[in-house]
Amino acid sequence: MKTLSRLVLGFLVAVVALLPMTDEAQAKAQRYKPFVLAWRGQGDFDAKVAETKQKLEDAGFTIVVVFDPYKDATHVDDARVIVVTTDALKKVAAKSKYGGFAAPQRVAVTKVGNEIQVSYYNPVYMALAYRLKDDLSNTAAMLEKALGKVEEYGSKKGLTARKLKKYHYTFGMEYFDEPYVLAKYGSYKEAVAAVEKNLASNDVVVRKVYRIDIPGKEETVFGVSRQAPEGGDEHMDDDWIMETVDFEPLKVTAYLPYEVMVTGNKVIALHMRFRMAVSRPDLKMMGKNSFMNLMPSPAAVKKALTLAVGGKVDEVEY
Repeated sequence: MKTLSRLVLGFLVAVVALLPMTDEAQAKAQRYKPFVLAWRGQGDFDAKVAETKQKLEDAGFTIVVVFDPYKDATHVDDARVIVVTTDALKKVAAKSKYGGFAAPQRVAVTKVGNEIQVSYYNPVYMALAYRLKDDLSNTAAMLEKALGKVEEYGSKKGLTARKLKKYHYTFGMEYFDEPYVLAKYGSYKEAVAAVEKNLASNDVVVRKVYRIDIPGKEETVFGVSRQAPEGGDEHMDDDWIMETVDFEPLKVTAYLPYEVMVTGNKVIALHMRFRMAVSRPDLKMMGKNSFMNLMPSPAAVKKALTLAVGGKVDEVEY
């Protein structure tokens, strides 16, 4: 009798193990990667940029800007980033704390040797990492339909939703909700005006690339480029940073541009130790092309961004 009971119990356990997982369990088990390769092949670079831009417009995206992210980069032969948004993205952004960082979606066209790669930052990955109240699956579907989807990349195994929602690289490194606080002003309106004025100044090495206002919320996102002047601190420079981390065959150009955001009367930016880590989660702590090589960069980036938005460096802790 005991033997029969054990056989029955064993059979039931086996049956349960074979049952399909619930949607919730599947979601927890699924892994995500930060970048999506849409297309790769040969052709005319400028024509591919124009074609990509047109496909995005036809799909219903608003083109915010098309820009060259590099000045003297040697790890790629040419690159353009196309920043897009939609009214739906702005509405999603308005619902979450610091949600404005997700309003711009980044698409890249990168030339490496004779090959051209079209890629974009994975909206679903971003939605999880940025703790949005929407999974951006509709945005992901729009991008896939417009541009294609060959594979996700940027991490060998990928990260689970649970890991992304509370992501930080390791002990002592920042979470999503621990941004740089670059400056504070008397009001939202004053803060936006100050950022616009300072980014237009010749005295800063950070330049405005685009601006997106979030309707119904005191939040404005500015995309910025960072180029160190001759003799300046290279550790804040987009070219230098990307040459350090963008060393694999599939390029991560869509990491750029960096954002600063006015939210209420504060000007903030995602901490580099979060933004870089969540975008390049497989980077090692030590060795070649590692976080150790970038050790001076988080402070250098914060200093450059602080000065660029009119903040005071001596009031900022690094």
